[in-house]
Amino acid sequence: MNNNNEENILQVQHLQKKYGDHTVLKDISFNINKGEVMTIIGPSGGGKSTMLRCINLLEEPSNGKFQQFNLFNNKNVLQNCMIGQEMVLGRSKEEAKKVAIENLKKVGMYPFLTAKPHQLSGGQQQRVAIARAISMDPEVLLFDEPTSALDPEMVGEVLNTMQLLAKTGLTMVIVTHEMGFARDVSDQVVFMSDGVITEQGTPQQIFNDPQEEKTKKFLRNFRNNEL
Repeated sequence: MNNNNEENILQVQHLQKKYGDHTVLKDISFNINKGEVMTIIGPSGGGKSTMLRCINLLEEPSNGKFQQFNLFNNKNVLQNCMIGQEMVLGRSKEEAKKVAIENLKKVGMYPFLTAKPHQLSGGQQQRVAIARAISMDPEVLLFDEPTSALDPEMVGEVLNTMQLLAKTGLTMVIVTHEMGFARDVSDQVVFMSDGVITEQGTPQQIFNDPQEEKTKKFLRNFRNNEL
């Protein structure tokens, strides 16, 4: 668990999001420290993905302060992980290649350097996308249901990759419906429903001793299957 004196890397204060008269996010506030993993759980339609999209400004917040991982089909795995470094960060080809290879090794995709995306499984494409993202040295990595589009047999490989990355000190905010993963990998767990943070705490607090009735009811649905 991270100490309070560690660097506060993301602070969201009184975030709201409206579509016309419909308020999707009502008053969201939270902090995350450098190196922490925060998972966001809750029922569909509760505002989880909208909140994530507001944080990375894919959606413009209505009030408050504070990626889609498509690979290039005409470039191989290594090139996909180099191009952003060279064009955005201004790294030399040699440096970009070194960083890309290092991160592809981390996610278990080093043997596929010369493969094109269409030659990879969905899970492998997602792992390359993760390697590409961390090659850009982001302050915070945001994941919106990273396993939702994957076949069931591929879910485990992506979750295992993210679990390994969580141990390397990356700061991550992850919207997920994988309760076992959220319990095992998080420093903080946020339960969202009806556009508000209903409850927030450590995995121990949320999964073993939830205080709010909505949280209890939601977790009961998963108790027998995943936890």
